[in-house]
Amino acid sequence: MVRMSAEDRRESVIRAAIGEFARGGYYGTSTEAIAKRVGVSQPYLFRLFPGKKAIFLAAAERCLEDIRRTFEEASEGLEGEEALHSMATAYTRVIAEHPERLLMQMQTYTAVAAAEEAGDREFGEAVRGGWTRLWDTVHLPLGADVGETTNFLAYGMLINCFVAMGFPAGHRVWEGIYPEARVAGRAGVSGG
Repeated sequence: MVRMSAEDRRESVIRAAIGEFARGGYYGTSTEAIAKRVGVSQPYLFRLFPGKKAIFLAAAERCLEDIRRTFEEASEGLEGEEALHSMATAYTRVIAEHPERLLMQMQTYTAVAAAEEAGDREFGEAVRGGWTRLWDTVHLPLGADVGETTNFLAYGMLINCFVAMGFPAGHRVWEGIYPEARVAGRAGVSGG
């Protein structure tokens, strides 16, 4: 059996943390649950990450980076409407196939608000940095038009909310969403 490197273990912790935090949020998820899912001890987990906050932040940053990369790949060589529809299609595919990424996003925004309420701005600054990179990634393919970028990301957040709340594909709330961005049901959006 091949022994995993510390970097491979870190990666497995981040993947496990996304699934656990997506389901339970920051406060409702124990490091014990993450360690168990990875198959390591809690002391080993804390050799890889200095604490729960560091694990959550790594998971949040990975989630945002994965979405940013999805948009970058989907819009490569495209502009305007073509880029918009390609990115919308790619995003709806990601949240349908990997619902934990959507739920992790939602948990991240809540965690930032709670941290800042408690006086911790460091966490929010890191997440806002990831969101700024996400904004920049979609901004250029959409013609560097602030209105188009805002609309695209606003529709994305609306889709996140609809999916997280479990609105079925045929429900009337989806009528104003462009067809490529309509999610085909709620299959699998359980965070696991």
